Amino acid sequence: METTRHFTATVYIVNDGATALHEHDRLGITIPPGGHVDRDELPAEAGLREVREETGHEVTLLDEPDPIEAPAGRPLPPPRHQMLYDINVHDGRVGHQHIDLIYYATVSSRDISPADGEVAAESWAWYTRRDLLESDLPEDVVTLGTEAIRAAGSGS
Repeated sequence: METTRHFTATVYIVNDGATALHEHDRLGITIPPGGHVDRDELPAEAGLREVREETGHEVTLLDEPDPIEAPAGRPLPPPRHQMLYDINVHDGRVGHQHIDLIYYATVSSRDISPADGEVAAESWAWYTRRDLLESDLPEDVVTLGTEAIRAAGSGS
């Protein structure tokens, strides 16, 4: 069996010391906004699009690229992390993986206003650093969520 891979982009959004997470119906886990990078889409653009679709927010990325002299190119916003997740595993063999580019961003409010067809606003919750540390969420979500809060300068 051949392992297929897709690029995905995830954005931990932070407002006033908390990050927004939702229960993913199909995967059965609690995660931040994100999704597949579409064909001909840049990773950071995909993350911004996913946040806009899933939460209604326009974000400010925490990491902008350093300027560089490159007349034929331009720098892209760097992800904070790049993770490889096994999505489909059958009989110990990995069938599908996500190469996830993870970004941190801030938003101006905690209002959630998803686009039609997205997870309902009631499925979202804002987690403070303490909420994350006291939760039974996956370790990577806790680690990345607390790091995003700290990076946004709104959590100790």
